[in-house]
Order: sequence, then structure tokens, then C-alpha cells
Amino acid sequence: MTKFIIRWGINTLALYLAVLIVPGIHYVGEWTGILWLALIFGLLNALLRPLLKFLTCPLILLTLGLFTFLINAGMLMLTSNIGQSFGIGFTVDGFWQALLGSLVISFVSIIMTLILRDELKGKK
Repeated sequence: MTKFIIRWGINTLALYLAVLIVPGIHYVGEWTGILWLALIFGLLNALLRPLLKFLTCPLILLTLGLFTFLINAGMLMLTSNIGQSFGIGFTVDGFWQALLGSLVISFVSIIMTLILRDELKGKK
């Protein structure tokens, strides 16, 4: 359970920083909406992303892994669509903004995972 909460916090921070850094990614609402948005993003990444990576494995190998950034951009755009259907004011203006946002989210996620690796492994 602790691992889930830490991962949820990392996703929340990453999405918030993407909203702050990337022009074309907008969020309007209270801070609790970002928490719900991070939950949606995490669930999509946990459920849909492995299937997409499996189906596009040849493209990922052919591009030496760069195609995963396109998958991440698609996940961010899908998160925006689902969030809007739930009334969360999160919008991504287009594909290039989603791609840049996915790069920011990936970078923040990698850095935070490295910082919190002991907590994610369950060691103290």
C-alpha cells in the first residue's frame, strides 16, 4: 500500500510540474483534481501501457526505445480526455505538447524514483 501511495505522489508531482513547465498543458481547478488526475494517469499506465508496449514491440525495438515516448504522449492525451469526462479541468492542446509533457513526466518520475528507491523497494 505504501508503494502505491508513493507512486501516486510521484505521478501527482510529475503531472503538476508538466502543467507548470509545458505551454499547451493546462489545469484549471483545485489541487484535489490533480490527485484524481494522477490516479487516472497511474491506472492507465498500469493497465493499458503494458498492452501497448507488447503490441508495438517491433516498433520499440526498431526505434531503440524512442517509440515509448509516443506511447507516453498517447497516455497523457488519453488522461486528458478521461479527466475532462469526469469534470477535471486538464487539457492538452496537441500532440507536440503531449510529447513534451510526457518527457517532463518521465524525467520527474525517474528522478523521484531514484530518490525514493529504498521506500519503493520496501527497505528502511
